[in-house]
Amino acid sequence: MATAPLRIVHIVRAPIGGIFRHIADLALAQTRAGHEVGVVCDASTGGAFEAEAIARLAPQLAFGVARFPMRRKVTPGDLRSALSLYRHVRDLSPDVLHGHGAKGGVFARAIGSVLRLGGRKVTRIYCPHGGSLHYDPTKLEGRIYFRLERLQQRFTDGLVFVSDYEYAAYESKVASPSIPARVVYNGLSPEEFSAVPTDDDAADFMFIGMLRDLKGPDLFISALRDLKSLYGITANARIVGDGKDRQRYEAMVADFGLSDHVTFTGALPARDAFRKARCVVVPSRAEAMPYIVLETVAAQVPLIATRVGGIPEIFGRFADRLVTPGCVAGLAAAMGAAYNDPDGMRKRAEGQRKCLSETFNVELMSDRITSLYMETRGARGHSTPARSAETPLMGSSAILARNKTSQTSDAE
Repeated sequence: MATAPLRIVHIVRAPIGGIFRHIADLALAQTRAGHEVGVVCDASTGGAFEAEAIARLAPQLAFGVARFPMRRKVTPGDLRSALSLYRHVRDLSPDVLHGHGAKGGVFARAIGSVLRLGGRKVTRIYCPHGGSLHYDPTKLEGRIYFRLERLQQRFTDGLVFVSDYEYAAYESKVASPSIPARVVYNGLSPEEFSAVPTDDDAADFMFIGMLRDLKGPDLFISALRDLKSLYGITANARIVGDGKDRQRYEAMVADFGLSDHVTFTGALPARDAFRKARCVVVPSRAEAMPYIVLETVAAQVPLIATRVGGIPEIFGRFADRLVTPGCVAGLAAAMGAAYNDPDGMRKRAEGQRKCLSETFNVELMSDRITSLYMETRGARGHSTPARSAETPLMGSSAILARNKTSQTSDAE
């Protein structure tokens, strides 16, 4: 889709995990399309792995990557960060401010609104990436966040959701969008749709992701314990990723007597990690549209995952194989079945990969998001949202019931 070049700034708090992978892929695709793009993120989040990724990304973007202090929770210190952010963004003269996650969405819409009051034609786009949508609507904290989300819709020009489930969660917990809204799946590059062979010394199972309870490493470790005690299977495993709770998970491994069979590797590029295990396990308690599931399926690696967020949309006709979230017994049973039938798991992995490439494509992702920018440039007061071809066919209650999961108060 040919469009006039835009000046685009993406704002996110944490430059880690799938959310930053999404932003990096989108920013690079938009750059290839001729737009001038920059990224703003937190200065303190992430380690050496993330620093290297930012160092690779920054020179490829016209506006580079700028880092400012951004705390997870809303605090008075945000005013100082907001002022520094505002000055930086103002000087870039953006056409589009695209906020990712709850905190990035606040900054993008607040700064964009101030710039509009000054006469700038700035389009304000928001993508939750799960974020505040993971909160429990029956609890006070959740009710506060959802009220804030409803209020901010008045200062938003367009919404992007990375899965049908995320759209339905927003519709159910926040409000039906009164502005243009579009479901756009995360995308992979063509070279990622090639099988990754396993090393000769590959472990039986691998967890890969941020080391936080939301992603379920504690469930993975507990399932390994049950494999040994209930099924007589002493499996070797690798835990790939970093996070502030790593020591707690290492203590769990030691307490369960699994230290000789479980290795913590730190963060690794996904396709490098895939070589080190015969089966990837994604035991998340909540998700939006996780890249690690897309990457695993595209690499034709056997996968066990939970029925949360947009994962059933990735699995498609194979969704009946998903595990109930938070259920250690179900996870252990699935891992035991995979351990005893490696050939069957490999055949299923091959079948899943075949139906992925057309839908989860990075250039399609970029085109659909950039076209939403153009659609909403300066446009307000739409009575109904612009729905994409991927918009859910089921109502929000049906989608949420299908993927019903435990709630968490760990918004991004």
